Amino acid sequence: MADFRNALTVDVEDYFHVSALAPHIPRSDWARLPCRVERNTERILETLEEGGARATFFVLGWVAERYPALVRRIVDGGHELASHGYGHQRVCDLSEKEFRDDARRARELLEQTGGVPVHGYRAPSFSIGKLTPWAHRVLRDTGHRYSSSLYPVRHDHYGDPLAPRFPHAADTAGVTELPMTTVRLFGRNWPAAGGGYFRLLPYQLSRRCLQRVNAADNRPCIFYLHPWEIDPHQPRQRGLPVKTRLRHYLNLRRTEPRLRRLLGDFHWDRLDRVFPEAAEDPS
Repeated sequence: MADFRNALTVDVEDYFHVSALAPHIPRSDWARLPCRVERNTERILETLEEGGARATFFVLGWVAERYPALVRRIVDGGHELASHGYGHQRVCDLSEKEFRDDARRARELLEQTGGVPVHGYRAPSFSIGKLTPWAHRVLRDTGHRYSSSLYPVRHDHYGDPLAPRFPHAADTAGVTELPMTTVRLFGRNWPAAGGGYFRLLPYQLSRRCLQRVNAADNRPCIFYLHPWEIDPHQPRQRGLPVKTRLRHYLNLRRTEPRLRRLLGDFHWDRLDRVFPEAAEDPS
């Protein structure tokens, strides 16, 4: 399936931004913790350049504010700059006004820093869903054209297994939703979009799932990873539940080699090129 073009995405956040670690790392501690996001993102950029791939980088406003040169490096590398919000707060934990302020603040900051229009948005922890019926309208009002914030799976932290599996108009707001990739087997959606599953499960399983979507559904895939997932030397947090510890730290050493294999096994590009209709001006 090397000739089938798929969309590669990177959620640019640091290890201490992860929602699952929020109960253990106070937001007030962020500014004093050792940051590793710049180095890790630079490493991903180098890997993509070596593999001849382009991607969409959903950058956290908090990161862009502190590392403006990194934002410009993403743009200069030919990648799409998109928004991951400002403060990595789950949309379902915000009021409509709070979400509007967060989305607007992040987009304006990214556009000023990167010098390019920002059309895309990805909610932290895929937290747009039934509890946020106003979210896509807010994204439209704040200048976004598409969202990639739904994961049509059953998961204890996110997901809506009843959501559409493929790109669709979110509502009458004029915003297109680009859901994360799933495989339909045995009457159920199974995750195939990367993230923790890419680290925790055998590489061959990820490859087969992506190949199945390309071949059986005749659809491009959307894949994602985080910069902290290629960093086995990141500071370890104490007192984590076993489940959280395994999810976050297991197989960190394997992510970068697997990413290199992924770049060789599939053709990857930016979201706005794989789904150009989503980034077009609806007017």
